[in-house]
Formats: sequence, C-alpha cells, structure tokens
Amino acid sequence: MRVDFCHVIPEGLEAVNVAPLLCAGMIGFRSLRVAGIQHGERVGLYGFGSSATLAIAVLQSWKCEVYVATRGESHRKRAEELGATWVGAEDARPPVPLDRAVTFAPSGKVVVSALSALRKGGVVAINAIHLDQMPAFDYDTLLWGERQIRSVANMTREDARDFLVVARDLAIKPRVSVFSLDDANNALVAVKEETEDGSAVIVP
Repeated sequence: MRVDFCHVIPEGLEAVNVAPLLCAGMIGFRSLRVAGIQHGERVGLYGFGSSATLAIAVLQSWKCEVYVATRGESHRKRAEELGATWVGAEDARPPVPLDRAVTFAPSGKVVVSALSALRKGGVVAINAIHLDQMPAFDYDTLLWGERQIRSVANMTREDARDFLVVARDLAIKPRVSVFSLDDANNALVAVKEETEDGSAVIVP
C-alpha cells in the first residue's frame, strides 16, 4: 500500500464518526473548492443531507452567509439548528443574490433554481454523482453575465488531507446511525427513504 493514499484520522473521534468525514465530508469540501468560495461570501446549499450538514460548518468558519433550500421539514429544521442564515423549501428563492451555490440533490431542476439565485459572475457546483435531465432554461436571464456551472467528479488526496485537518480544528462530529453488517439492507432503505437522523454507518 502506498503511504500517500493513507490519511491521519483526527484524534478524539470514534471510527463510526469518522466514516461520514471520509465520504460525504470530503466530497462536500471538494464542492466548496470547485465552486471557488471565498471567505465572507453568500453561499447557497441546495439539498441538506449528510454532505451539506458537514459543509455548513466549514462555510461558517469562513464567515460565509449560508442559504439553504431543501425539501423535507426535518432537513430544514436541521439547517436552522446548524445556524443557516436563511432556510426555505427546495423551490424557494433566497432573499438576496448568491455569490456561489452547491447543489446536492440529484435533480437538474435544482441546478436551474440555484442558477437563478446567482449574481452575475456567480458559480454553481453540482455535487451529485448522478443527475436527472436538465430542464431547458433561458440563457439571457440565467447564464448570461458570466455565470458558471461546474461539475464535481471526485475529491483528490489533497482535498482529503486538508479536510481532515479542518474537521479536527473545527471539532466536527457527524451525527450517525449505526447498522450492523447483517442489517445492511435496512441501512440502504434508511438512506433512500431518509428515515434516520444522521449518516448511516455499517459496522462489522
């Protein structure tokens, strides 16, 4: 095994709490970088699952205002608990123009919603691995003005190393729901139906 593919786990965290950092946390951190977020900017998060709940802590440490649009009352409540500046339903529009946005929901419609909330020169980063069809949208009103759409393919080893340092410094401790390996199917159902309060973690 090559040592440069290994990462130092922050002290004080149990393995089950580290698991979400190594997946949802790292790809969320990568999305913030792909979006080019600068300290103090207004940032929209579209969807508020495991990845976004970890990204908001980083954004707050950067003194960003965070605007969350997401479906599901439990997700909106969680965003409020974590200190989002504004929280609305998935089709709601933030009250101010955004500098950047990250979409976590695998929906092309959500990407267009995020794009419509941007200032000129703003950026939308698409975090979702898969995306349904992008609906048609008006170029002159939504993309013109040097707005950009960027995709997030995967994180790099540098992202992983940097995020683990950030997670340690901010004392990020994800909420988790633990499942045994024998209960893996139920864990998948819980993720699909969003029935658990926290990231699903399977342990042997």
